Amino acid sequence: MLCYANVNIYRVNPCILERRLLFSTFSIYATILECQFGICLTSKEVFFSHNFMYSLNLKLLRKFYSQRYICGWKIIEDFRDSGGLGLIVAKSPSRALEVLTFDFPSVGVSYDIGTQILNYLRYSRKPRIKLSPAKTHVGKPVSTYVASFSSRGPNSIAPAILKPDVAAPGVLILAAVPGETPYEFYSGTSMAAPHVSGIVALLKSLHPDWSPAAIKSAIMTTAGVKDPHSGLPIIAEGMPFKVADPFDFGSGLVNANAANDPGLVYDMGTFDYILYLCSMGYKSDDINNIIDGAASCPLKRPSILDVNLPSLTIPNLKGTVGVRRTVTNVGPENSKYKAIIEPPPGITIKVKPETLIFNSDISKISFTLTISATHEYNTEFEFGSLTWSDGVHQVRIPLSVRTEFPQLV
Repeated sequence: MLCYANVNIYRVNPCILERRLLFSTFSIYATILECQFGICLTSKEVFFSHNFMYSLNLKLLRKFYSQRYICGWKIIEDFRDSGGLGLIVAKSPSRALEVLTFDFPSVGVSYDIGTQILNYLRYSRKPRIKLSPAKTHVGKPVSTYVASFSSRGPNSIAPAILKPDVAAPGVLILAAVPGETPYEFYSGTSMAAPHVSGIVALLKSLHPDWSPAAIKSAIMTTAGVKDPHSGLPIIAEGMPFKVADPFDFGSGLVNANAANDPGLVYDMGTFDYILYLCSMGYKSDDINNIIDGAASCPLKRPSILDVNLPSLTIPNLKGTVGVRRTVTNVGPENSKYKAIIEPPPGITIKVKPETLIFNSDISKISFTLTISATHEYNTEFEFGSLTWSDGVHQVRIPLSVRTEFPQLV
């Protein structure tokens, strides 16, 4: 099982207010003809009174609303059916397009652009606007961003398990639909899921002997933490904007080609999953009901930190902790990997052994990480990474650590 975040694909609308203001907005309106019409400023109750909406004789509706206020599809349809010709929404972030439609002139702008439009409405006798059809922006690349509505970490149910695992395109995805217009644009994590599912299917066809855990590992350890086109950091959309971290995009942005040749994988079998259930506090009888077999938990409860995942999250580091991982070589038979550690701020990490040597007789090697804090106070999560490199493959896993120390009495 993989948990996904979703990232963007750019489409923009050139807009002109008379000849005084030209700006590009985020939209998916794709009519062939440009249109020009008057502007009318409305009050908030237009969104709440159905009868009032139908009594409107407006050419274009323009609206400010807070991030908490959600404008639904039905309201846009009602406004369009009542004779409205266009919709401009000032909001933050301006590219959260969940309120906009592709067959109706609808654009989203930031609050500062919205203020300029508001001033234009107030001081122009006959305000006019022209919306051009949406286009996909090409040319100099822009940084990928994680959508504001993408699910974030940390994991509330299992805090020691990273959430999400990876990120994939999930904003403005073109989809075929039944009806007069045979396509629509959708945004959401459910649009990122088909991208990752397709990669899983490709990997399974190319490597039929790989387990689900191996496929998951290949996808996660080869994901990128920078935009693949510009090399810029991936941005997390939200309040405020920031450079994305593992709680925004997991291991990073999926890379199908790299996942086909990961070098090493963090594999898991049935016994590993049983130990995971034991570490979560399940009793042997409960586990046997799940697996329909005979299993028993060790007398000493195993640590959830030792689950052989291609990530490491420590939600409450106190003092020093040791963690064990095992990697399986799926690359060249004779390989030598060296550890590259980028510790989270305030954290020291030692790996043993620091070099992994594989040959025809050795395809699996276990290593231990010793993690300790350089301070004794509570912190928020800090992030780093561990990478095994043979000069060709970069097998990277994210590290997330939060320190927690008891209060002095």
